[in-house]
Amino acid sequence: MPKDLYEAELERLQVELVSMQQWITTTGARVVVIFEGRDAAGKGGAIKRVVQYLNPRVARVVALPKPSERERGQWYYQRYLQHLPTTGEIVLMDRSWYNRAGVERVMEYCTPEEHERFLVQTPILEKMLIDDGIILIKYWFSVSDDVQQKRFTKRLNDPMRRWKLSDTDLISISKWEDYSRAKDEMFERTDTAESPWWTVESDDKRSSRINTIKHLLSQIPYEHLDPDDIEIPNRPKATDVARPPREEQQFVPDHARALAS
Repeated sequence: MPKDLYEAELERLQVELVSMQQWITTTGARVVVIFEGRDAAGKGGAIKRVVQYLNPRVARVVALPKPSERERGQWYYQRYLQHLPTTGEIVLMDRSWYNRAGVERVMEYCTPEEHERFLVQTPILEKMLIDDGIILIKYWFSVSDDVQQKRFTKRLNDPMRRWKLSDTDLISISKWEDYSRAKDEMFERTDTAESPWWTVESDDKRSSRINTIKHLLSQIPYEHLDPDDIEIPNRPKATDVARPPREEQQFVPDHARALAS
């Protein structure tokens, strides 16, 4: 997707996201958006563009680390459910309870019995959430093996992205087929009429971001609401109270000015 076209459409869609946010806060809607997919498929970049101009008190990103020892003793879904939205919130999950169907299944972090139980319980759980009024949207970011390899190589050589390249990412290369089979089984068991999976082709990051935001907006029945009237007050005149001398303050060195000169 050409950069100029991408930037223009992204800006238009982000304005719509702000309108959607206003509707969510006004109506008290609860929205959960799940972002899943292969490593380096572009989930994080899409999430970043969705929340870029949203109020962080309304739109929260949930990206949980590995479970603690205590969390491993809990009901599997417990640590995810505590992050569900209250009224007037949208939660975007950068990976979710579907870890059990993907990395945990492939890396044998869970038993076959735990995996099977997950596949049985998840459609039931998601139906309960939807029946309670939560808008649940699930995205799977699909990337080809060649493009994933190129993105891994780019991360390796980029000091600002090197942290994104984990041991699990590298193992995913040799277990590509295992992840494919795990994903196929996950879709077969959890792609339901009430809670379908939406696949995002993400070899082209710009296109995938635009397509995701456009589709997300279409899944939420928001209406454009007029913002409250706001009147900026006049600034009061300065008083005669003496302020402390500027020389007593410590200022950050003007590095920008030094560069400019």
